[in-house]
Amino acid sequence: MKKISLIAVCCFLTVFCYSQQYPEAEKKPTTIIKHGITITDDYSWLEQINSPETKKWVEEENQITFSKIEELKDTKAIEKKLKEYDLYRSNGFPDKKGLYFYSRYRRDNDKPASLFYRKKLNGDATELINPYKLLNKTNVFLDGYYPSKSSSLLAFKINENGSDKTEIRFIDVFRKEYLKDIISNVKFSNVSWNLDFGVFYKKNSNINTTARDSTNQLFYHKLGTNQEEDKLIFDASKSDGKISYYTTRGKLILSETNKEETLTTFYQATLSDEDFKLEKFLETKNDIKFLDFRNGRIYYSSKEFDWGEIRSFDINKRADETVIIPQIYSQLLVGSYFYDDYIFCVYKTIGKNYIRVYDSSGKFIRKFDSPDGMRFEIDFYDEETKSLFVSLNSYVISGSIYRLNIETGEASPYFNDYIRAKASLFPLDYFETKSITYKSRDGKDVPITIVYKKGLKLDGNNPTLLRAYGGFGKISAPNFSAGLVYFLEKGGVFAFAEIRGGGDKGLKWHNDGKGLKKRNSFNDFIDAAEFLIKEKYTSNNKLAINGGSYGGLVVGVALTQRPDLFKVAIPEMGVFDMVNFDQYTVGKYHLDEYGNPENKEEFNSLLSYSPYYNIKEEVNYPTTLIITSENDDRVPPLHSYKFAAKLQNRAAQKNPIFLKTLSDSGHFGKVATYADYIKEEAEFYSFLLYYLNKD
Repeated sequence: MKKISLIAVCCFLTVFCYSQQYPEAEKKPTTIIKHGITITDDYSWLEQINSPETKKWVEEENQITFSKIEELKDTKAIEKKLKEYDLYRSNGFPDKKGLYFYSRYRRDNDKPASLFYRKKLNGDATELINPYKLLNKTNVFLDGYYPSKSSSLLAFKINENGSDKTEIRFIDVFRKEYLKDIISNVKFSNVSWNLDFGVFYKKNSNINTTARDSTNQLFYHKLGTNQEEDKLIFDASKSDGKISYYTTRGKLILSETNKEETLTTFYQATLSDEDFKLEKFLETKNDIKFLDFRNGRIYYSSKEFDWGEIRSFDINKRADETVIIPQIYSQLLVGSYFYDDYIFCVYKTIGKNYIRVYDSSGKFIRKFDSPDGMRFEIDFYDEETKSLFVSLNSYVISGSIYRLNIETGEASPYFNDYIRAKASLFPLDYFETKSITYKSRDGKDVPITIVYKKGLKLDGNNPTLLRAYGGFGKISAPNFSAGLVYFLEKGGVFAFAEIRGGGDKGLKWHNDGKGLKKRNSFNDFIDAAEFLIKEKYTSNNKLAINGGSYGGLVVGVALTQRPDLFKVAIPEMGVFDMVNFDQYTVGKYHLDEYGNPENKEEFNSLLSYSPYYNIKEEVNYPTTLIITSENDDRVPPLHSYKFAAKLQNRAAQKNPIFLKTLSDSGHFGKVATYADYIKEEAEFYSFLLYYLNKD
């Protein structure tokens, strides 16, 4: 009897040591039948994110996750080191909007940043908006600010809980007095002024935050009136179309794209006409990108040209078309900026940016190159000195500000009384950055940036973090991160793969990774992991993968398709249930990107890679930390809840699966205060290094 008891105790200890204990997630099977295929979903009850049952389960999951993070003794030490690294950052460059210069500064790390303004670039800063004082809450932040034509008034969007829904408020800049006007239920909207009289905005009518998005209406708010009196300018509710708009030089320009994303219609209205009567001036097969309107002409990029170019036509005469700046093959046009009589074009090649300066007719003037491994970000153009102010950024060097003289070609660092020279955090050659390509399984050259400490021995034993995005034609760009620098300083290797589905090699690069070709995107990411292992940067026992939003889906697919390749996976705000993605929030806008579940062929494609439906009962998946936010109404947390529950609730799963749900947060996580940001960064890298270095 004693012998049997001893064996039982040993078995119990083995299970306790190698299996994570999770809150009970009851299986409640529901059946989905689509296109003749029957699917069982055991955790659809977690889609009710506000039910007491779901909330209790999420709270218990958080208790386990935060208890584990508490055990990681170095988290506080990492926080301290990240703050030290941040001290070496130069002050951020202000935005020039209208007549004045605007900056955000934090008076208290535990409170949101305030907005300050200057009348001159080197002038004294005056506090204009303090979100904490305005609402007496710490989880609020400014989500954008927009000066009126005279710059005497400022509209600003304020976010209270991380949701994409915001309020628009107003302040008299000179008197520093808030106006009584408050516009609520604003979503996915810029704020465009009609001189100093009022603003245009998009309104959302959703009551249920996870329901399909309803941001289909454009309104005009006249200052001094109640929101209930606002004028409906355009309503796309019946067509379920997607609208965007822009005011400039006395015109309102509006476009509507149909829900199939196959047709875009453009309208114009004269702002001096208080009825804002819209007149159609162009209907096109969703094949142009609007850039600017000036001197009666529309400036745009045609999607017929893979690398990007600029064309123009008379707003009242479509046939009058002129090529302003032709495409440059293999040189990606990242952005176009129209200032004064100049057009500034930012181009991207592998590992660097450059700016080409043209006059308004398209005549080339000069070129400015960025250093290798860095990117240009245009801040503003100063007409008086003919100077373009830009920021340079990289993964390991914090932003530095340069003034580019358009007439002489001189490029010089810019400092003033509040932007002062600081010693660099490390010598400029302390880290090595490689911008190279690897071969995908179908022979494509996929760009990848790899960063590590110079002199690091590449023997396959280095903890490595691989990231990607790769969706919606988004063009990647390096950003300085104190957390990443800490990881590299600890002997880590960082890699970012510019996989298909993104826009890093032009429009075709995007098209080859969307819809029925979506698997190319995931295969490129998996191929990047195999490349890093083959070239001895790391091994499958030292490799972690991470991505957010669409990048969270990429990580989810890689995790479920090739679990043998990775030690750790950290998907953030990911889309995991591809069978039902279109039923929630913004999913209906992404049928062109992912595929339409109502189409049989596209449904089969979605089902074939959907992370949630491709979890296998017999597989022990890598250690995983799934991060989501309770108020995310872009990619609702239900995706993460269901994915975590299904991964956890299997006998084969021995490696831990953690779910971390951030409170008072939305799609971009904890961003309201510096203290929250540093805490999240420290916890991320503490978790990452602990499990990558764990035997």
